[in-house]
Amino acid sequence: MGKASTPRALAENEAKAVARMIRVSPQKLNLVAQLIRGKKVSRALADLEFSRKRIAADVKKCLESAIANAENNHDLDVDDLVVSQAFVGKALVMKRFHARARGRAGRVEKPFSNLTIIVREVPASAEA
Repeated sequence: MGKASTPRALAENEAKAVARMIRVSPQKLNLVAQLIRGKKVSRALADLEFSRKRIAADVKKCLESAIANAENNHDLDVDDLVVSQAFVGKALVMKRFHARARGRAGRVEKPFSNLTIIVREVPASAEA
């Protein structure tokens, strides 16, 4: 006699991973997320490995987590996975002050971001 379980938000052939409170602005993180959208996961991992952006390591870690979730929790084939969605959201912004000339203060904002990566299993025959 309990509450009915919530239906799964994703399709049966999808898995996701969320990285929260990443210390980078959403605009900069979106540049790296754009790099992997729509690609096969093997290609996306290679692109992130050799990206010169500092945040690429955190994005790679999140992508590896999504792949592991797909494999272990949803029994999907890793070789057929594609990054179907990679989107960025704003988290908090820490406000700090930096001393300036003549007793004034300059405002320094330190933004944080959230990253969500959804991978989908696409059969090899249906791929373009």
